[in-house]
Amino acid sequence: MAVTNQPVTYEPTHFQTGLCSCWEHMNEAVKQVCEQCQTCCHDMCFLPCLGCFIARELKECCCCGLSTAIRSIYRTRYNIRGSLCKDFIATTFCAPCAACQLKRDIERRKMQGLL
Repeated sequence: MAVTNQPVTYEPTHFQTGLCSCWEHMNEAVKQVCEQCQTCCHDMCFLPCLGCFIARELKECCCCGLSTAIRSIYRTRYNIRGSLCKDFIATTFCAPCAACQLKRDIERRKMQGLL
C-alpha cells in the first residue's frame, strides 16, 4: 500500500514583516533594534549568500535565491497574498529588502513550526 503526503493548505495571509521592516522597530528596546539592524546590514553586504540561504530553505537551486521566481514560489507555497507583478517590482527595485523580508519570514515560520 502506498502512503502519500497530503499537501498542507494555509489560510491566505500576508508576509509576516514588511518589505522595510528592519527600520520599523525603532521604538522598541535598543538591543532588539540593534540585532535586527545588524542582521539586515549583514545580509545586505552578503546578498549572494543570503540568496543561497533562501533557496536552500525552500529546497531550490542556489542560483534562484534572489529571483522573482523564488519569491513567487514562496508566496504560492504559503498562500501569501500578492502578485507576480509585485514580486517582480520588489526583487528588481528593492532586491536587498525583498531578500531580507523573505529571510525574516522564513525564520518566523520556522519558529512557528510552519516551515
